[in-house]
Amino acid sequence: MILTQCAVCATELGLSLGKKCGRCSTRYCGPECQVQHWKEGGHDTLCKKIKKAGGAEQYNANEKYTEAVFHAAAACAEDTKGQTCFICTQALHWKTKEGLVRGCACRGTAGFAHVSCLAEQAKILFAEAEENNLDDDVIYERFSKWYACSLCEQEYHGVVRCALGWACWKTYLGRPEEDYARRMAMNALGNGLFEARVPKDSLSVREAELSILRRVGAPEELILATQSNLASTYEFVGRREEAATMLRDVYSGTLKLYGEEHRETLIAANNYAASLETLQRYQEARSLLRKTIPVARRILGESDRITLTMRKIFATALYEDDSSTLDDLREAKTTLEESERTARRVFGGAHPLVLALKGSMRLAREVLRAREAPEVLQTADDLAAHFDSL
Repeated sequence: MILTQCAVCATELGLSLGKKCGRCSTRYCGPECQVQHWKEGGHDTLCKKIKKAGGAEQYNANEKYTEAVFHAAAACAEDTKGQTCFICTQALHWKTKEGLVRGCACRGTAGFAHVSCLAEQAKILFAEAEENNLDDDVIYERFSKWYACSLCEQEYHGVVRCALGWACWKTYLGRPEEDYARRMAMNALGNGLFEARVPKDSLSVREAELSILRRVGAPEELILATQSNLASTYEFVGRREEAATMLRDVYSGTLKLYGEEHRETLIAANNYAASLETLQRYQEARSLLRKTIPVARRILGESDRITLTMRKIFATALYEDDSSTLDDLREAKTTLEESERTARRVFGGAHPLVLALKGSMRLAREVLRAREAPEVLQTADDLAAHFDSL
């Protein structure tokens, strides 16, 4: 259940506390709130409608999906003007009348689509893989269409990722808790809410996901991945010490499970380093990254998102540290300039990583100029003093 609060007073109920409406499963902290909702909150007129939609969880997901699609299309309206969907070839969706979105690395006239078309495409591809009992790698690749572009293969970001997250969740939420698709849908929703900067909702989803995985005895690698996502959300809402502790444990567990050259280990190292940098534990962050960046460059490549993110964190830990030398600041500036060029070429100028690198590059240049200015002034003073003595 993603609905973890009382529908009236918003008391946190977790996954099992409180009671539910016997007809539609709307959740309450107790009978008082349930009675109030029926008499004063309009539940008497909505109850049958919610039940017809499939229950409170399904009804909520449907409503949230519609809202998310509207916001995604509105956010992309300027970029998508005059374009058509690469799936249905129409500007407006024939049924929903929704506008187009594009939140990947496609350029030119490629990559424009309706969220509904992307969702239907992903649903069909995954269903085909399930029906034909295809192997796990194929099933995972098919499921990735819920969050990654089938043209450029880059993951969607921002409000587009959020809309697809709700689309995915509303499609599979009716399956059993231990079902692969349901678990992955909950993960997709948590990631989408995080991408759209809705941390409170993302936190609720990720805490529920971790609780369910533990209850059904999920493999360790799934627990570690979910803990990593949860820690990122902790950090976003200001619970930074908790995040760092959890990310340290995730990195340690992932290193033991996979070894230092596995992508999951490098992701865990990147996340832990980012947390250390946020806590201003700069030397610890740099020490970890000096060890892992060469591995990432060798295993993942120079243009991989994780490699580029590691280099950004490393450079930030240099220019934000007051004890850094001028050589350190010059290294930070060069690192960010190289990374920004690569990221812009691979992901396009509107990608969040590219924008983040641009911002860090500007700050690194400002810090370097500020530190170089006194040195230049000192040299000028020394020259003046020298000539005065002649």
